[in-house]
Amino acid sequence: MATRAVVVTGGNKGIGRSITDAFILAGYHVVIGSRSNDGLDDIDAGHFSHVKMDVRDEVAHQALCERAIQVGGKLDAYVNNAGQSAWRPISKIDDAFFDELMAINLKGAFWGCKAAAVAMAETGGAIINISSMAAKRGSANNAMYCATKFGMNGLTQSLCKELGPKQIRVNALCPVLIETEGLMEALSEPDAPGGDDAQAFLKNFRMANSALGRLPTGADVSNMTVFLASTAASGITGQCINVDCGVFPQ
Repeated sequence: MATRAVVVTGGNKGIGRSITDAFILAGYHVVIGSRSNDGLDDIDAGHFSHVKMDVRDEVAHQALCERAIQVGGKLDAYVNNAGQSAWRPISKIDDAFFDELMAINLKGAFWGCKAAAVAMAETGGAIINISSMAAKRGSANNAMYCATKFGMNGLTQSLCKELGPKQIRVNALCPVLIETEGLMEALSEPDAPGGDDAQAFLKNFRMANSALGRLPTGADVSNMTVFLASTAASGITGQCINVDCGVFPQ
């Protein structure tokens, strides 16, 4: 039986690491694209490949697809997970901040989708974009991040129509705040809502907004990602699915 192969950008930490673990548990070989291989020492080398890359580089995404095809004979799924959270009021947004978030969050996903579309053109497959609740509603000091994630959802919906005839399904997941090292650092920045106590902010947010009395975990996102890559989700495409414990019912 051929090895199923999946690409996960930013798959070495945070939500991305949860996605990597879930795909390995499901029997996939995971091709991880990230700037470093930090955090991967505890994974059996036979279950993953690491390719050092920058998601802003189109050619780097092509290299990830090539590696997946070398391992599995074809690319089964491509997960655009790499991203950057940052809060800043519009009065403080300059060219550098604008370009950085746009390049990492949106251009990175765009190049990933493009490379995957080429690699899957003859075989079909699944593209999963890890978006955000910020792609569905705005919040203060978050205009730049929201703009990139609204763009990711638009990309998802457009490509599902364009790539559907090739049997390539394109979906997005929109998690609400998930406690990772990266998020906690971002929440603690001067213009972020976490202020002096990011943990207290998350607790108050959970109590005021969550229908289930908790916020989602990386496992909640990764389990949905594996499902969307599977044949069990063969009829699902073009959807931007909330993973939010009922924070934003739709």
